[in-house]
Amino acid sequence: MAKHRAQKKTRLTRTTRGLVLGAVTAGALVIPVAPAMAQPFDFLNWGANVIQPNSGGSVGQPNSKGQAVANAAKSKLGSPYVWGATGPSSFDCSGLVQWAHKQAGVSVPRVSYDQIAGGTPVSKANLQPGDVVSFYGANHIGIYAGDGQVVHAPTSGDVVKISPVDSMPFDGATRY
Repeated sequence: MAKHRAQKKTRLTRTTRGLVLGAVTAGALVIPVAPAMAQPFDFLNWGANVIQPNSGGSVGQPNSKGQAVANAAKSKLGSPYVWGATGPSSFDCSGLVQWAHKQAGVSVPRVSYDQIAGGTPVSKANLQPGDVVSFYGANHIGIYAGDGQVVHAPTSGDVVKISPVDSMPFDGATRY
């Protein structure tokens, strides 16, 4: 009998040790997260990075017109390309640019040549979300989405999509 009790105690000890080690491991994964949540709150600037409802901004990013333009364009991903279309369910390239800017309260011309000629010229190195980007001698145009990506309505039979800026011959950019 004594031998049987000793085995039971060993099994119980092994189980308890496993629970303790599991709890310590789980705690080790949670502890690094806690300091990030304990950031001081700045009451003077509490609304600076708050995105207002229906503003087109995204959580965690400053609300700006350029970001609102980029977000509006991204909201139309998958919409069909239709020559001459200006939205809201189908677009050509310049129609998408005009529509997305309109959602952010910015007026831009209708055709790509006029769109790239307006605004303030921007170098490729200084692109920001919402900038109008021109390709193929201004025959094609899109909206810079950030991270080297452009939202555009490519051609008949295709849909509004995101592509790398470098996937097409960059012509220039402008900011409204």
